[in-house]
Amino acid sequence: MIKLTGLNHKEVIINSSIIEKIEEVPETVITLLNGNKYLVEESVDEVIDKIIEFKKRINNANYR
Repeated sequence: MIKLTGLNHKEVIINSSIIEKIEEVPETVITLLNGNKYLVEESVDEVIDKIIEFKKRINNANYR
């Protein structure tokens, strides 16, 4: 799960495992596998960085 900021400036938490695609048009649009779309303030690169950090945390937790 990653924490992002919606265009209404409220926090939204998204399951990064079900992200189908991320687009910048010019705001960032995240489309989930079920077709739901979320507009967020973070750039595509910031979202990708958050996904990578989340996956690192999960992988490190599995080795403890």
